[in-house]
Amino acid sequence: MTHPADIRRAPSSPPVLETALALGAAGLPVLPLRKGKVPFANCPACLYTSCGGRPHMKTPGPCTCPKPCHGWAAATTDPTVIQSGTWRRTWGQAGAVAYHPGGAGLTVVDLDNADAITWARENLPATQTVATTRGEHWIYLGTMPSANGVRPGVDIKSTMSYARWLGPGTGTMAKLPDVVRALIVKEFAKARPTPQTIGMPKLAGGGECPHRAPAYLNRGIAMAEQRITEASSAVHATVYRTFLAVLSAHGRCGCLTDTHVGRLFAAAQAKGETARHCTDAWTNARTKLGM
Repeated sequence: MTHPADIRRAPSSPPVLETALALGAAGLPVLPLRKGKVPFANCPACLYTSCGGRPHMKTPGPCTCPKPCHGWAAATTDPTVIQSGTWRRTWGQAGAVAYHPGGAGLTVVDLDNADAITWARENLPATQTVATTRGEHWIYLGTMPSANGVRPGVDIKSTMSYARWLGPGTGTMAKLPDVVRALIVKEFAKARPTPQTIGMPKLAGGGECPHRAPAYLNRGIAMAEQRITEASSAVHATVYRTFLAVLSAHGRCGCLTDTHVGRLFAAAQAKGETARHCTDAWTNARTKLGM
């Protein structure tokens, strides 16, 4: 995990290659951004997909494609890769340096306007703060799924995401609070269709529903999250099939809670799905099962 002091020793201004090397040495996996603040298309085999091996492990790799990969999965701390022939040419065209917060054990709460900043000051613990063009980045120790629009003007950048390096900022980095983790669950719970009442099935002998065993249900949700995060293609179809499987196993006995569904939706959005896509997939799966 990156130490806050290491980030402070990193530079806050160009040239970008020197900045990238310093950040990599401080433990931040870095990648170059175009002047439009988007990643370079380094790897045609992975372009516009969430490559990077096992993203649920919260690291950028390993990746089987020709390196360096695309987007957040290209982020690295390896000075050999950063200075490689491919990237050395890229740094000359780069407009900024980005880093993968989740790969360094961090979460960035991206506050995009004054109202969002006011909300953060009233609801979140103080932490290391970096000024942005329109707002602030609040940086916490700890990782979580990334998501955009968790509330007006607030994005979460952690695993499978990148943030622009804008300098070390001010303040002392705090541990990621539960109130930030809960933002994703609350947002997706609101987006979830209102469930119809499903009666608990009566079992022979009057026994309890076996799905009520926490270990059984939690294992099923964890496997579903992993299936979604490991999808390297056909993400829409994978999300729908996973929702269908979860509902088939757990949807008729009343075991699923908003927290469980929120975890599934968060995993899907971390792969690029929107809240609308998640809601549609959930609705279609319930319709398919006659629920």
